Amino acid sequence: MSVSIRLSRGGAKKRPYYRIVVANSRSPRDGAFIEKIGTYNPLLAKDDEKRVVLNTERAKHWLSVGAQPTDRVARFFDAAGVKERAARNNPNKGVPGDKAKERAEERASKAAEAAEAEAATQEETVDVIAEKLEEATPDTATPADQATDEGVSNSDPAEGADDATPAEGAEHAKA
Repeated sequence: MSVSIRLSRGGAKKRPYYRIVVANSRSPRDGAFIEKIGTYNPLLAKDDEKRVVLNTERAKHWLSVGAQPTDRVARFFDAAGVKERAARNNPNKGVPGDKAKERAEERASKAAEAAEAEAATQEETVDVIAEKLEEATPDTATPADQATDEGVSNSDPAEGADDATPAEGAEHAKA
């Protein structure tokens, strides 16, 4: 008969509570067991001392007899110092699957296309603005240039008032 040390679930729906039991490996999870050697309450805080309660003497006895702990129970034993557990390493665990890789590539290509389209739009906008500036600059003169061409200085208006006759001043005032 092969014996395992495993968790047996109890508690209500969505309120788990586990017993750490020694049971026949062929018996059901929550079925008959040989001995209860501890409890595990996952709802308690990780630093709570009542989260895992373990009878280390009985655990050592069952390990010496040949009982095999499950991975979760082996973690509890390692934390309690009952049995050393070798660290596991699965480098492929975090690697995404084929479909996830395809979706990531599609997202990257769509983002690259969007960036290219935005850059092209910005270049077109800059070109249009540059063309409008070029068209506007040579044909139209600034108001300052027009005023100097007509012989009127664009300086202080008080200076122009001294030179003007009173009749001209009256005409400018009416306008």
